Amino acid sequence: MLLVRHGRTPTTGKVLPGRAKGLHLSDEGRRQAETAAERIVSLGSVDALYCSPLERTRETAAPIAKALGMRAVTDRGLLECDFGDWTGQSLAKLSKLPEWRTVQQAPSTFRFPGGESFTEMQVRMVSAIDRIRAAHPGGTVVCVSHADPIKAVVAHAVGTHIDLFQRIVVSTCSISALTWSDVGPVVLAVNTTGGPIGELA
Repeated sequence: MLLVRHGRTPTTGKVLPGRAKGLHLSDEGRRQAETAAERIVSLGSVDALYCSPLERTRETAAPIAKALGMRAVTDRGLLECDFGDWTGQSLAKLSKLPEWRTVQQAPSTFRFPGGESFTEMQVRMVSAIDRIRAAHPGGTVVCVSHADPIKAVVAHAVGTHIDLFQRIVVSTCSISALTWSDVGPVVLAVNTTGGPIGELA
């Protein structure tokens, strides 16, 4: 399974957009999505493509779908974390709040005001990945999602507590790859942003 973060938007690194509607890819983000599509085609065979329902993930999935000749299926399990009252706030402002240290150092203890907890996000995302995997046994699946949900899945796959998941970097339009053996998940690659990925097959 390939986990692809959406491409860059005009607010990436400046605002916590969450699930707010109307946020589209920037020109750079569209270029990133085209590059991701080229890299994914190098695998040779993909069985299904899924994406979060938000505009920026659907726009990232579009060139991938075109390159693969398939339709992207939206799945709410792949949504961004629900940041509640923090949605749309500037990261510079949020980083000054006393709760920010908890978000970075003990996220398992934090719930966004009016939103989701990191633990709930991880359970939701891992459950979605397991459900999608079960629908395509032995197949190669691409899922376009968001940074924190992808980081949460990678942390789960390597057996890292959610309190340490902020140490994982997932850049815009990066590709992370996981597979599953008889004993559980195996992480093949994290946060790859360039070069062929055909060898992962």
